[in-house]
Amino acid sequence: MSVLKSGTLSQERIVFLFAVVLFAAYALLLDGFLAPNNLVAILRSVSVLGILAVGMGIVVIGRGIDLSMVAVMAMATAWQLAMMNAGTPPLLATAIVFAGVVAVGIINGLLIAYAEVPAVFATLATASFVFGLVRSRFIVQDAVPVPPSASFILEFGQARLAHMPIEVVMFAVAAFLSFVALRFTKFGRYVYYMGDNYQAARTMGIPVRPMIIGQYVVSALVAWLAGLITAAGLQSINTRVVNSTLLYDVILVVVIGGIGLSGGKGGMRNVVIGALLIGIMLNGMTILDLPNIYQNLIKATILLVALIIDSRLNPRDEQVGQQGDI
Repeated sequence: MSVLKSGTLSQERIVFLFAVVLFAAYALLLDGFLAPNNLVAILRSVSVLGILAVGMGIVVIGRGIDLSMVAVMAMATAWQLAMMNAGTPPLLATAIVFAGVVAVGIINGLLIAYAEVPAVFATLATASFVFGLVRSRFIVQDAVPVPPSASFILEFGQARLAHMPIEVVMFAVAAFLSFVALRFTKFGRYVYYMGDNYQAARTMGIPVRPMIIGQYVVSALVAWLAGLITAAGLQSINTRVVNSTLLYDVILVVVIGGIGLSGGKGGMRNVVIGALLIGIMLNGMTILDLPNIYQNLIKATILLVALIIDSRLNPRDEQVGQQGDI
């Protein structure tokens, strides 16, 4: 623990070193691991996870958490595709879903910033509401295909840039834009100030409540982007992903990468490193044909250890329970 106490950067280096060691071990022990197709598969497998982690990372840096991301990702995309399948013009369907996604982010922010509902409960309730509303009122089946009229989505899913799948490119773009926003804009500075000391940020005159709403709107939009990229790659979206372990994988990427749940620490580099580690680990377990139940057990154990380490590195203070804290 003494090595880790020097801060998030040291944790980042340790996680990166572990990813390198794991990659080398798999390369030596697993047949086909170094095949070009498999290396691309690793990047593709973490792209959607990484995009979700980008949105989650922004919220966590601001001392929040968003448990509604996977529900927004799946249900917003399914609703959009269902409308297009029913004959709604793609642009109109996109505009309607955009408004709905922004509304979900605003509701999350209002509940947390003004009603002072703890983020973990507010976003969990929102996730259940979004899933129930869309599944019962707007779609008739769990899996919704991309309609032929939305050929632009299908073409987007097949696109390549420098021989890289488009979802990998979009993860890189999302991470870069978020890095720029957090590092070089007033919004980013305010997010760090709020995460580091919420009361001090309020005393400084930072509009903390609108900022909280803004964070959750960004998180919801990023989740919708992840859903569209998933649909483009798979040519459909399955809403059963809401009940999968994807949300826990997102939290695992954020925490193990080095973004402390106490807020005010970390950045997009942590997200990228965490995503690469989890991608390498899951790919190796898949090649080993390890049953899903054991994969989930391993991931749960790693998440538990990561949370314990995070609690030691970033001890909670008297501000726990303030808006946005888990």
